[in-house]
Amino acid sequence: VQLQASGGGLVQPGGSLRLSCEYSGVTSGVGTIAWFRQVPGKEREGVACQRRGDGYKGYTESVRGRFSISRDNAKSTAYLQMNSLKPADTAVYYCATRPGNIITGRCLDQRVYDTWGEGTLVTVSS
Repeated sequence: VQLQASGGGLVQPGGSLRLSCEYSGVTSGVGTIAWFRQVPGKEREGVACQRRGDGYKGYTESVRGRFSISRDNAKSTAYLQMNSLKPADTAVYYCATRPGNIITGRCLDQRVYDTWGEGTLVTVSS
């Protein structure tokens, strides 16, 4: 499986962006999909995740109510809709996946994902 993230850019505070993560190859290997972000000098942070089986969605507290994860398996693409963006959301965003479903408590744990795409930079600034 290969992942390709896109959609990053510069946006003003309060604005919106939608990130896309296109997956290719053996797509049956795409089970749970997640978005992570990383700021230089800090650990990679889990932002949102979605399981394939039951569609469960998980979010880190700082983005709950502002970000929304979704997936369109027919288009082999996952999305992260980001609204009400804040300067603190500035980071490189990565999508990741692994086969099967991940238990709820580990859905945002980067250690359980085995396939990663290259990042896309999101900058929130006026």
